[in-house]
Formats: sequence, structure tokens, C-alpha cells
Amino acid sequence: MSADNFAAVSLGTVDDHLERILSQIDPLTPYEQQLLDAMGQPVCEDITAPMPLPAFDNSGMDGYAVCFADVVTASRDHPVHLPVVGEIAAGQTTIFAMSPGTTVRIMTGAPVPYGADAVVPVEWTDGSDVHVRIHRAPTEGQHIRRQGEDVQPGDVLLEDGTILGPRQLGLLASVGRSQVRSRPRPRLVIISTGSELRDPGTPLAADSVYDANSYMLAASARAAGAITYRVGIVSDDPEVFADALSDQLVRADMVVTSGGVSKGQYDVVKDVLGRTGTVEFGEVAMQPGKPQGFGFIGEDRTPIFTLPGNPVSAYVSFEVFCIPAIRQMMGRLPYSRPQVRALTSHRISSPEGKRQYVRAQFEVDRGGAHVTPIPGHGSHLVGDLSDANALIVVPEDVTSVAPGTHVQVLVLDRDF
Repeated sequence: MSADNFAAVSLGTVDDHLERILSQIDPLTPYEQQLLDAMGQPVCEDITAPMPLPAFDNSGMDGYAVCFADVVTASRDHPVHLPVVGEIAAGQTTIFAMSPGTTVRIMTGAPVPYGADAVVPVEWTDGSDVHVRIHRAPTEGQHIRRQGEDVQPGDVLLEDGTILGPRQLGLLASVGRSQVRSRPRPRLVIISTGSELRDPGTPLAADSVYDANSYMLAASARAAGAITYRVGIVSDDPEVFADALSDQLVRADMVVTSGGVSKGQYDVVKDVLGRTGTVEFGEVAMQPGKPQGFGFIGEDRTPIFTLPGNPVSAYVSFEVFCIPAIRQMMGRLPYSRPQVRALTSHRISSPEGKRQYVRAQFEVDRGGAHVTPIPGHGSHLVGDLSDANALIVVPEDVTSVAPGTHVQVLVLDRDF
């Protein structure tokens, strides 16, 4: 669906709006990245092992490499005495060959000498470097890590779509991979509009407020895995906003604005972007967050989300619409945060025909999952939003939820 077609469609429900967004946003093109840069991203190829793991037979203990037949009878009452003919440390390039009736001192990770078929831990000996006394017998092959017992050449190490976490990156490094094919993190530009806004740390006038939205949305984007650029406050002057937006497109895979999308006289975002014909503004049946806009700008058709200016509305809108878009760009499933069921402690009233997102406290105890709505539904109540760790999702056709009823809950700040 093109942006022009999007402009001709009435927005309507939350699901319809989200579906239109995701139908027009493509995953970013994958490329070879350094291992740590790809942390948290899906791998975009099947990766097979180019070598065995371990790469060679090596010792699993500090001790003595022995011929099993020489030590099979060793005990405390009848220890076995063997001459120590050498020492092998980890990283040693020269691999010994040893004869029956002798032993070689060996360190953990060092290559096992030819002729040895067991390693006796140093704790089972007197620790001598010249003529060792062994008072406990190993089993044949004990404490030897055999070549390829973990991974064989050609084994599939990671399948396409596997999320690259610490363990997966460690596996890639262990087979010599320094890079991996993965999608980059999307670059998000966050812009707050409003002549009344001031940066934290500066004096406030009687008619001004501090800009919370850009910090909150930038932090949300970063938590979702994006690279975030928070732009300074942009005034309600259309030319200033248009210039600021144009300057930012060079480093943006997505732009998110807050404020200036309602029906006021100084709604600069709606004023400037409405002229492009590629951004649609309308109302989504949700509370908070009814006024929404989405479309594309610039030669590269960069997606832009225009969110309401009230902090709670902006935050909920970002959670519901922007985070799924970010995850789709990265190729991460699921796109939307999974919902869980919990028992609500209090009655909830909700407007008919709108999906309501109620700030709440979620907890799990021996009795199961419980959620407590936080009083106050104003979209400006940042303190209440800070106290919440969840959003209760009340469907459009439900106007009242009784205490003790199971409800659907978005648990915030939890990894997908």
C-alpha cells in the first residue's frame, strides 16, 4: 500500500492503524556487522561450523597425561609411580608424543600428547614435577576433551532468525567468525514541538513547561533496540519545523514527533506535513492517544509518526504503534509486546467504542498474576505514568470491568 493510498483511508481502530503501518514498513537491509554490534539482533543467514569444537584433543584438567593401562590399578594403598618427562601448557605449539610408562604434566586446555588416553587431575597425585605418585585411577579417556565432540564441521550453529545473545556471539567467536550478517538497528529521530517547551535545566517562564516527551520517547526507542537522536525543541513556527525536519532526514530511518497534531491553531506538525500529501492525520479509537498521524517524507520515503503532545498519550502511542515498527525494521518477532492475563483488583470504567489503556501496577505472587489500576486517567499525569509498570487493555466493546475479572495486560519494561 502506498502512502497516497494510506491518505485516502479512514483510520478507525487500533488494529487497523497498526496493520496499515506494518504493511508499509520493510525490514532494514542486512549486512556484515562486527559481533558486538549485532548483539540483540536476529542473524540473517544459516551459519555452519567451519571447524570442529574442540579444535583438537585437549585436557579438561590441570594434571598428568598418562597411558590408562599404566595407572588402572592406582589407589591410596598402592600408588603408581611414573617419571615426568615433560610439560605442556595451553597455547603450546609443539605437541609431545609420550611412551608407555611415562607421564607428561599438562594444563587445562593444552593439547593432549600422542599416546595418552587419560588425564589424572593433580589432586589425585603428590604434584611432583620429577617422579609423580598417582593414588587414584581415572577411567579410560577421562578428562580429555575430544576433537569435535561439541561441534563438527558443517553443523548448523545458528539458523536464520536466531537472536544473537551473549552465548550465540560466544559460539561464533569460538569458530573464528568476527562478523555476522544481521540487520542494523534503526536510527530514530525524536522531535518535540511547542513554543512553550523548555529544556530541563533551564529557567521556566510562567507559561512554559519542561520537555519530557523527547526524553521519554528517546529512552523508549533505545530500550526497544534503536539508535536514538533526540533533537532540541522545535518551536511552532512552520518554517523552523520544516527546516529542522529536513536537516534530520539524512540520519533517520524513522522520525517520531510529539505535539502539533490536534485541531488547534498552532498545530505546526499537521500544518507542515499535511501539505505533503504523504502523511495522513486522523483519529484512532483509543484512549489515551486519539490523534495520530503516519506517513512518509523525503526522497527516501522515511516513515514518520506524529504522536499527540500529552505525555501519557505520546508514551502509549509509541508503545502501541512505534515499537512494533522498530521491531519490524530489525526483523524481530513478535512485533507487538505480548499480553498476559491478570486479575484486576478494582472496577474499571471505559468509554464505549474506544480501546482504553489503563495505567496499572502488575505483580505476580503465590496466588497468580494481579493488576491494580492507578487512579487518574488524565493524559498529562506523568507522575501516575511513572508509577505504572503495566497497561490494562480494555477492549472497545467493554465499558465496565468488575473487580476480580481477568483482563489483558501489557507488562512494560519486560523483554519480549
